[in-house]
Amino acid sequence: MANEHVIILNEENFEQEVLKSEQPVLVDFWASWCGPCRMVLPLVDQLAEEYAGRAKVGKVNVDEQAKLAIEYNVMTIPTIIVFKNGEIVEQVSGAYPKAHLEEMLNKAL
Repeated sequence: MANEHVIILNEENFEQEVLKSEQPVLVDFWASWCGPCRMVLPLVDQLAEEYAGRAKVGKVNVDEQAKLAIEYNVMTIPTIIVFKNGEIVEQVSGAYPKAHLEEMLNKAL
């Protein structure tokens, strides 16, 4: 079941939802066939709920949104990027524990 707090990002809404957002945005670049992406999925969903109202959480399916993946030099998935005021403030690749993702978001708040 889809998480109502997670924004599905694409070329059409990325600028508005991420780059022009007044709140920090954690973006998960992922693919359905990626094992580590599936490990991170519940953590990203939890963060979306816990940070609702303070930060946004979005997902970019790299198979469907290859242009965005290329634009942000996503070479490995999952790649998690935190944006603040339209700028990248932190980026990691691979499956990280929830505490690390929280730390990334907290720094941007």
